[in-house]
Amino acid sequence: LALGGAALIVLAPLFPLIAIAIRLDSRGPVLFSQVRAGMEGRPFRMRKFRTMKAGAEEELPDIVSLDELPDPMFKLRRDPRVTRVGRVLRRLSLDELPQLVHVVRGQMSIVGPRPEQVELVERYEPEHLFRLQVKPGMTGPMQVFGRGDLTFAERLAVELDYVENLSLARDLRILAQTFPAVLRGTGAY
Repeated sequence: LALGGAALIVLAPLFPLIAIAIRLDSRGPVLFSQVRAGMEGRPFRMRKFRTMKAGAEEELPDIVSLDELPDPMFKLRRDPRVTRVGRVLRRLSLDELPQLVHVVRGQMSIVGPRPEQVELVERYEPEHLFRLQVKPGMTGPMQVFGRGDLTFAERLAVELDYVENLSLARDLRILAQTFPAVLRGTGAY
């Protein structure tokens, strides 16, 4: 709570600059809102800076069928819905900054497994549900070990290790590893 609140205050001056860049690049709202699964699978409405063109959610069925995915996750390497500014925001993870509000509200943590779309969590097998035992995080093992380049099995492995070995020291280490991972941009698309 303290770290999230302090980060929100320090980073708040970036918010209007990012909002202006989004508005100049494409029409539509500045924020994107989507229902995600929180701790114990409780749904919450997560907000991020919009990185896709307006109406991108309605185009998703034309791009990928969630029911036909081999695993309950997806990340498109060259998603045609992502805007120019959106690519930069994603690469630097600046689109995630509004999630600090969720940290302050207690819906998310700074470090933890990424919050997944409810539609994908509904497809989880019982052995995948461990991800929901802790609060989802803005950053976590997935972000520092490959982001979108991880397969579902790799993602589950690093997140299971995280959940089974929770510690403040590990959270601080992941937080420290996040900044170099963001600068490298590996798996950010």
